[in-house]
Amino acid sequence: MLDRTDPPRVHDAPAPQPPPVLRRRGGLVAALDVGTTKVACFIARVDEDSGGLRVLGVGHHRSRGMRTGLVVNRDEVEAAIRQAVSAAEDMAGETIDGVVVAVSGGAPESQRIDAEMAVTGHQVRDADVRRILAFGRRPPEDPDRELIHCIPVGYAIDGADGIIDPRGMFGERLGARMHLVSVASAPLRNLSTVIERCHLDVDNRVAAPYAAGLASLVEDERDLGATVIDMGGGTTSVAVFLGGHVVHVGVIPVGGGHVTSDIAQGLSTPLANAERLKTMYGGTIASPADSREILRVPLVGEDEDTQSIEVPRSYLVQIIRPRVEETLELVHGHLKAAGMDQVAGRRAVLTGGASQLTGVRELAELVLDKQVRCGRPLRLRGLAESVAGPAFATCAGLLSHAVQEHVDRPDPEDPPRAGGLLGPVERIGRWLKEHF
Repeated sequence: MLDRTDPPRVHDAPAPQPPPVLRRRGGLVAALDVGTTKVACFIARVDEDSGGLRVLGVGHHRSRGMRTGLVVNRDEVEAAIRQAVSAAEDMAGETIDGVVVAVSGGAPESQRIDAEMAVTGHQVRDADVRRILAFGRRPPEDPDRELIHCIPVGYAIDGADGIIDPRGMFGERLGARMHLVSVASAPLRNLSTVIERCHLDVDNRVAAPYAAGLASLVEDERDLGATVIDMGGGTTSVAVFLGGHVVHVGVIPVGGGHVTSDIAQGLSTPLANAERLKTMYGGTIASPADSREILRVPLVGEDEDTQSIEVPRSYLVQIIRPRVEETLELVHGHLKAAGMDQVAGRRAVLTGGASQLTGVRELAELVLDKQVRCGRPLRLRGLAESVAGPAFATCAGLLSHAVQEHVDRPDPEDPPRAGGLLGPVERIGRWLKEHF
C-alpha cells in the first residue's frame, strides 16, 4: 500500500484536463469530498453484472485549512486528505490512485445554451452528437473560469424537441440544449494541486450540490422537479433538478461553521465547545421546556472546571435560529434571482451536516414555502449506518456520478466540422420560457 507520507510530486506546470475514463483497475472508483469541516473518502467497486456499487472502504477526518470551500492552508488540507484516504484504503484493503472530487468553492455559475448543426438528412451518428456537444465543452470566454460540466438536457431534430437520444434518427438539423457549469480557475487549481500532492490523480470534478442530488433524490423527484440544498460547514449549495437532469447549481458562502462562530461569540466560549453545544443541544425551534433546561458553558481563556456560566437552552436557540433563517432566505433569494424558484415545483431535499440540526426542516418549509424532507445516500450497498446520513450525501453522489454516463464527451480526435454549427446562439430566456 502506498505510503502517503512520501514527499509530494513536483509539477512544473498545471496538470492537464483529466481523461474521461473514471473506472480504475478492478472496477474501483473513489470519491473525495474536501469540505470546510470534514474530509470524506469513499472507495467502492462496480458490479459489472448489475452496474451497482458496493462500498468497500470509508474514511473521514476533521478538515483544517479550508474556508468557505476554498484552500487557505495547503499543508493542513493535505494532511487531512492523507488521513481520510489512508483510512478508506485500510478498510477497503485496496490502494487508489485517482479520485472524483466535489467542488463547492470557486463561485459555480450555471449557463444554459442551445446549439444547432446540419446533418443533411442522414442518420444521426455518435460523431454528430459528439460534435454538437463539443461546442458546449469549449473553454469559457472568461479566462479566469473553467468548465466542469456540460450536461445535455434535451435534443431536437428539425425543431422537434423533447428527444432524449437522437442517435439513429433522421433529419436535416440536430439541436442540443446544454447546461454548463463553470467555476473560478484559481480555487479549482489550488484544490487539485493539494490532491496531487497526496499522490492522487483528479479523475473528474463534480459540483457538490449536483453530487448530493444524485445520491439523495428518487427518480420521480429528478423527473418532476426538486431543489437540493446541501448545508455544509462553510457553504450552502443548491441544485435544481427537472426532467431527469440538473438544470441549475449555485453556492451561498454561509454554512454550519457560521452557526458555530455565532455561538462562540454570543456565549464567549471556545469554538470546540460551541460546536459541542450546537451538536448536542442546538436547534431552531424553541419549546416551553427550553427555558428550564440549563447548560453549563465554559468561558474562553478560563479554567473549565472553575470558570463557567449557566444559560438556558432557549438562549442557544435564539442564537442559532437567526443564522439558519438567514441562510435559507439567501437560498430563497438566489433561486428567485436565477428564475428557478418555481421551476422545480414545491419539493426540496436537505442534505449536509448542518441540515441535521433539530427544526431545520420545519424552518426550511416556512422560509422556502416548499415541501421539505431530509435526504440521505440511496442506492449504495455496504454503507455503514454511521456514514449513511445527510453529511455524506455529496461523497456518495460522487460515486454515482463516476459510474453513470451523464454526458457524451467530445472526442478530441473528432473535431467539429468547419461551418457545421448553424448557431449556436444562446437562447436562455426563450428556453426557460418554453420548457419551464
